[in-house]
Amino acid sequence: MEYGNINWLVAIVSLLAGLGLGGLGYHLFGASAARFQRQRQQLAERERELSEIKEGLGEHFSQVGMMVTNIQREIRTLEHRITEDASTLNCETPTTRRLDAVEQKVLDPQTEDIPAPRDYADGTRGTLSEDFGLKGDSDNQNSPPPPRY
Repeated sequence: MEYGNINWLVAIVSLLAGLGLGGLGYHLFGASAARFQRQRQQLAERERELSEIKEGLGEHFSQVGMMVTNIQREIRTLEHRITEDASTLNCETPTTRRLDAVEQKVLDPQTEDIPAPRDYADGTRGTLSEDFGLKGDSDNQNSPPPPRY
């Protein structure tokens, strides 16, 4: 073999090896680029779905707000009508009775029906004593339970 042919042979082998490596690199990086493109497309679809859901929720909440406003308006109308009918019949409305009861309690605090809260136990065997619920002596079992309010 001549030295002139070896140069051509090395050039051809190098060219073929470069083409092979280039093709392999394109295949590997091309697949990841396609996968990256698919992921980008899926992300765009998800963002579009999310924006549709947000828009739907916005519409839903605005409709619910309008319904609540309508219900409140109808409640005020009904309360006004009940008040007018009660004044026509010269009787008290539940609202005025409730307000009268609140005013009565505010003006006369001595007539409280609710007992004051207690933060102590009755005697030495109450529910807040240190040995409450512990089984031990027979005299603890024979004693009556403390009163419950």
